[in-house]
Amino acid sequence: MRPRFIAASIAFVLAATLSAAPGPKPDVGDGRSAWFDITTTNLQQSKDFYAKLFGWEYTTLKGAEKLAAEIVSGGQPIGTIRVAEGKISPFDGVVYIQVKDMTASCAKAKELGGTIPPGFPFNLSEDKGGAIALVIDPAGHPIGMYSRTALPKAK
Repeated sequence: MRPRFIAASIAFVLAATLSAAPGPKPDVGDGRSAWFDITTTNLQQSKDFYAKLFGWEYTTLKGAEKLAAEIVSGGQPIGTIRVAEGKISPFDGVVYIQVKDMTASCAKAKELGGTIPPGFPFNLSEDKGGAIALVIDPAGHPIGMYSRTALPKAK
């Protein structure tokens, strides 16, 4: 099914991306943007455009070289640019909002009519710390959540 394929692809790219830079992401505070993804149908063209527009640099992601790159600004990783799964709209891309409690935030999103795609939430690597989730709001728009605290270990 296409949504599962997309979710699996996003999860792979995110895992590769968030494993690229050393250490945990900066604490930006709950309710603030902690990370973002830009989708594109032409990775090199988009990288060139944003490099010239904003002065961004890119870190190659092992295993995802043709699918995505980490965006670096002022020496700080700030997001990901990745190949879209099919046609994109002007509204594609995902912003990750920092939350204190990933489990509670996912439950609240579901209570409010949102859905969590298969494969989410998941913990980042131990050196990164924390967890991420993707939420599809009731209107169908994706938004990410990032917690600096890992999910509890399964019992």
